[in-house]
Amino acid sequence: MRPRDYGKKLLSRKKKPKAGKKAQESPRTTRRNATAAPSPAPAAKARGTKPRPPKPAGAPVSATATGAKKTLDRILSKAGLGSRTEASDWIRDGRVKVNGRPATSIDMWIDPKRDKVTLDGAPVREGAKLYILLNKPKGYLTTYKDPEGRPTVYQLLKGVPGFVGTAGRLDMDTSGLLILTNDTGFADFITSPASHVPKTYLVKSNSRLTDEQLDSLRAGLTLDDGPTRPALVTRLRDSEKYTHFEITITEGR
Repeated sequence: MRPRDYGKKLLSRKKKPKAGKKAQESPRTTRRNATAAPSPAPAAKARGTKPRPPKPAGAPVSATATGAKKTLDRILSKAGLGSRTEASDWIRDGRVKVNGRPATSIDMWIDPKRDKVTLDGAPVREGAKLYILLNKPKGYLTTYKDPEGRPTVYQLLKGVPGFVGTAGRLDMDTSGLLILTNDTGFADFITSPASHVPKTYLVKSNSRLTDEQLDSLRAGLTLDDGPTRPALVTRLRDSEKYTHFEITITEGR
């Protein structure tokens, strides 16, 4: 849940934990009336046509056939065994098998209820769902590993069984509520802009802001990747050089 970038006007942000509002369901679109065309008569079966050979036993079940929509690396991550990056490495190294056969791709679709996945010969089962609320301090990166060796939020976790991913992220100089979980569906929901989950930040600017400048935040800004949504902005207090305000947004930029 990365706060949007307001350029050089903001020195620091401190995220204020707040109870999120339930996402509003978008209204259903009206189905158009249409007259179905008459079905053509079934074609006669050609004589001597050979039947399609049966699917080999143990072959992975396709996602389209079962409605499952989980890739193999996500199955391993949800089981709490490691990050999706680590899972991709295991698959490439041949340590993962599906129904007794070596996995060939990190993007292959898996039906957790029908396919048997193993890592180094041990069955992979989805673990209990974990939800961790971390009061992230400043000076920590929201990432699993940093190539420069800087501190990460995972160094703050003690005694957590299995792997949990971050639902969004906070900048290194930002403190506040950070959610970590192995429930990828929940993480996707609260971080998706389509869910309109509110995220509130306490901000200190590096100059005293006028009402017009705060109004521009309320109306939305134009960033490199397009315009932002309108925001709720409340001036809290002013000092001689700074403005402290609260801002609530529903997207992660």
